[in-house]
Amino acid sequence: MIDPLAELPTEQSDPRYSRIDRLPTEEVARLMNAADATVPAAVATAIPAISAAVDAVVARMREGGRLLYVGAGTSGRLAVLDASECPPTFGTDPETVQGIIAGGEPALTRSVEGAEDDAAAGAAVLAARGVGATDSVVGVSASGRAPFVLGALAEAARRGALTVSVSCNAGTPLSRAALHPIEVIVGPEVVTGSTRLKAGTAQKLILNMISTIAMVRLGRTYGNSMIEMSAMNSKLAGRATRMVSAITGVSPSVARPALESAGWHVKIAVLMIEQGLGPEDARALLHGHGGDLETARVVGWSGAPG
Repeated sequence: MIDPLAELPTEQSDPRYSRIDRLPTEEVARLMNAADATVPAAVATAIPAISAAVDAVVARMREGGRLLYVGAGTSGRLAVLDASECPPTFGTDPETVQGIIAGGEPALTRSVEGAEDDAAAGAAVLAARGVGATDSVVGVSASGRAPFVLGALAEAARRGALTVSVSCNAGTPLSRAALHPIEVIVGPEVVTGSTRLKAGTAQKLILNMISTIAMVRLGRTYGNSMIEMSAMNSKLAGRATRMVSAITGVSPSVARPALESAGWHVKIAVLMIEQGLGPEDARALLHGHGGDLETARVVGWSGAPG
């Protein structure tokens, strides 16, 4: 019986690494570093596909849709990681960007036997989350063949959702199942078949692009500042203070009390300082301009809808 995975580039053995178990630690580290250095160039070749996918995702999110990543194993863990970073970084609701891993939460720290091979489970988890026409589903699989992910993407398509795939082989079943296929060919791994290495790095870079650029397009940054971040600890409180200080030109000693009064909402603190408003009036001004800080700053209170 022919193994369909055996010929995939991600499953091949690279002779350059055939004796890493006999090499000094520093030499192995240099080999790995050199291999990793090839990944950004491979991702660069997929930028047109990534850009098209992001624009399509943003169009649906503007209509209130969600972004759901689906993966198994390393790909699933990377999916959950990227999704979990969006609320603290961009102030999104946890439901807005979701990460789904085959086998559920237990699979984040240990292998769940057979979970990756269950296409029906992939479809069922999408159905359970009520995926619909305004949602976007990104299937992530280094091989491009994980049945759980294929099942999820097929169900997403059946429900009218936007479908995107991220894989590290060419012409995969996952690519054929997606409206926006993204393929990044990174070749054999230093440890044969260990796609948590170069393939995992490539997937992380792509997911970074998808979520970050989508949030920029949706106005959840101000320039390159994390204007919507949640100041949940002292480090982030300090960052928020520096942000308000930089935007308004006031000292941190002025910025911090404004932030405290604004419930640590950077946009509101900026408007309080610049427009001489209390927290509620600043919030109303921001709301009157659709949450757009730049417009609220330029037009000010007199231009806010009454």
